[in-house]
Amino acid sequence: MEKELILKGAKLFIGVDESVIEDGAVHVKGDKIVYAGPAAGLGDVDPAIEQVDVNGQFVMPGMSECHAHLSFTDGSPFELGSPTPEEATLSGVRSSRIMLGSGFTSALSFGSVHKVDITLREAINSGKIPGPRLAAAGKDIGVTSSNVDSGGVGGLSLITDGPWNLRQAVRQQRYLNVDVVKIFIDGEGISNHAPRDELAFHDDEVAAIVDEAHRRNMRVATHSRSAEGVKQAVRAGCDYIGHANFLDEEAADLLAEARDRVFVGPGIAWEMGLVNHHASIGLTRQWVTDRGYDDQIEATIKSVEMMLERDIRMMTGGDYGISIAPHGTYAKDLEMFVDILGMTPGKALLCATQYGGAAADPENRVGTLEPGKFADIVVVDGDPIADIRVMQDHSKLTVMKGGVIYRDLVNDLSYEIKAEDIPKTGQATARILEPAL
Repeated sequence: MEKELILKGAKLFIGVDESVIEDGAVHVKGDKIVYAGPAAGLGDVDPAIEQVDVNGQFVMPGMSECHAHLSFTDGSPFELGSPTPEEATLSGVRSSRIMLGSGFTSALSFGSVHKVDITLREAINSGKIPGPRLAAAGKDIGVTSSNVDSGGVGGLSLITDGPWNLRQAVRQQRYLNVDVVKIFIDGEGISNHAPRDELAFHDDEVAAIVDEAHRRNMRVATHSRSAEGVKQAVRAGCDYIGHANFLDEEAADLLAEARDRVFVGPGIAWEMGLVNHHASIGLTRQWVTDRGYDDQIEATIKSVEMMLERDIRMMTGGDYGISIAPHGTYAKDLEMFVDILGMTPGKALLCATQYGGAAADPENRVGTLEPGKFADIVVVDGDPIADIRVMQDHSKLTVMKGGVIYRDLVNDLSYEIKAEDIPKTGQATARILEPAL
């Protein structure tokens, strides 16, 4: 028999718009939402159903981290491909539980070291490890002298040239059963051979990747910082565009025309990490400025303003998993969306929930608290509409995924064994999976 639970007394953010219901309730049955709305709309409730009064806490959909790199090991951004498969996998197991404990119940990968994403996805789906619902990527695909061409064999990228060779690369990823194909359309400020405004691919190469991926039921994510990189991605039919820092009017209008099929992730954690923590990776402040990262932040503010004017769906996610933007700090995106990129707190939450959920799960099963969707819920001891920074305090978050509440995923990685935690004969349970508030 499916377990049922009602959360009542909630300040409820359903995620369909920016509105908040002051006296809300959520009815969960099994792993799905039965009802979410004003408490008065619950109607007659079976007294046998457990009810939990959250006493005015903020209840919202689980968030989606939509530029996820679970296989990154919080190392230097100059050494992303260096971890061995074993090191990256062990780190990925830890990062998966941290991401879930941070309130991100779904994740859209933007590239994996080795085949780690695929392993993590299968382990999460089978219940072997806790983690977000993961749309897994394979290695980054690039052409010769693209931003991910390191000049040697590494765990991060797959380098080849020409439409048919790139089709073969996509087919190799299909053989591995990835969900997302990641490509680097243009470059990066730290790259000497692939600057941010130089396109690495020809149009026919990107078109071949997209056609091959879509015909095999995979989606395509791009690194596109420049306006021309965004235009190439949109015209080729790519699904997700990472960065979009330097839009012009034509690029913004193309995104608007494609708003029903394209999602943009303008996260600037990478840039802000370089500006604020450059010394930790041996860089000077002048180096960061000379490489254009101050200009990149200013350009991103203008680009986001253009996208907000055109109602383009933006998603949270900012290359977390490097030393200057480590795992567990994903909700920093929300603060930057509000304080730097000019969004309202409600709009930032929509980027993390409704839009991010639609991006991560094309079957539309996550991202809002609506009947029939997965019971992926975050209860916040605080009000993110009043102070969006509360989402960064893991101690104030209670996380439910699929109707199961997960505890102590971020800070408490060891457990005091108590008599009541020891399974009796015929019972299989784990403390971190107790479905109780």
